[in-house]
Amino acid sequence: MLLSYAGSYYGYGRMYYDPTMILALIGLVLTMIASSRVNATFAKYNKVRCMAGLTGAQAAEKVLHMAGIYDVRVEHVSGKLTDHYDPRDKVLRLSDSTYGSTSVAAVCVAAHECGHAMQDQKQYGPLVLRSTLVPAANLGSQLAWPVFFAGLIFSLRPLVTVGIVLFCLAVLFQLVTLPVEFNASSRALEILDQGGILGSQEMDGARKVLRAAAMTYVAALASSLLQLLRLILIARRNDRD
Repeated sequence: MLLSYAGSYYGYGRMYYDPTMILALIGLVLTMIASSRVNATFAKYNKVRCMAGLTGAQAAEKVLHMAGIYDVRVEHVSGKLTDHYDPRDKVLRLSDSTYGSTSVAAVCVAAHECGHAMQDQKQYGPLVLRSTLVPAANLGSQLAWPVFFAGLIFSLRPLVTVGIVLFCLAVLFQLVTLPVEFNASSRALEILDQGGILGSQEMDGARKVLRAAAMTYVAALASSLLQLLRLILIARRNDRD
């Protein structure tokens, strides 16, 4: 939708070539590369069975208990890599590719989600901030582009500015997400290693899986920053016109 908005319409609806599209395309390429890498890395280590023979669900339970967490339920959720921790309901949901799998990839993904539960238990600052930003970020991601282009079409500079500010809220959410995800992976790797859940060779694979997953968040932030730059450039060009 973002590409269709900005690729064809500007000002009063005139068709034109938008040179700022290159920024959106660069962001798209970065996101595709990161996504391809995480899928390839997960697929590789999803074929390697962890020596302890634990499923993702069993590993999650063990990691949680080792961290002194007993009030978080581990549940199954449909989909591939749809794993997430819900701090509101204290539920850790593991996907089809993680819940019943005994692979190294499944164990480290489950442990990563446990890392978020550990953050919640300790009231980790960036996680608290990210949870607070969710409503504003959702509003920003949904309304930023429509408001921005409405401002261009009707030549309302304040509306253009509102669109940019709304998009900044979504970018801020992604920025705060980075330390949350990196910290969760760090906690996961530490407890997997110290708890002997994965062996030394398996830990190397776990680091690669989590590193590849982290790069998807870096790529998403880079893409959003490029989109923000694009909005600013379009707004300035509109002012000159």
